[in-house]
Amino acid sequence: MEFSLEVVTLAVHDVDEAKAFYTEKLGFALDVDYHPRDGFRVVQVTPPGSACSIQFGDGLTDAAPGSARANYLVVADLAAAHEELAARGIKVSDIRHKSPVDTWDGGFAPGVDPDRRSYASMADFADPDGNTWTLQEIRRS
Repeated sequence: MEFSLEVVTLAVHDVDEAKAFYTEKLGFALDVDYHPRDGFRVVQVTPPGSACSIQFGDGLTDAAPGSARANYLVVADLAAAHEELAARGIKVSDIRHKSPVDTWDGGFAPGVDPDRRSYASMADFADPDGNTWTLQEIRRS
């Protein structure tokens, strides 16, 4: 049986602020902004190149705003992604890589992995509510 992850739901304080962050700052596509009645609204956005979308709104979850932690966004070139997000005004952590990669025990060194190995390099940022995202470099041949 195949499973396909379609949507991740985030809790946010201000739907319009979150919508602006994900579409205007991050450049995610706006799939839907559906508000059929008071107390219910769903905004769905999709990162460029992703098969999985993100939704937030009113009446979707009882989770606390900002409680989604360590969500991963995969990029082919972490340095370029970091530069682009910083240029868009997003506060992104410094890039770090697992060290040593082969026997990693939780330590990191600054910068991208010198050998650009997949899963070794990352950086982090948060949305306006504090939901956190980890950018991870995966190099596909």
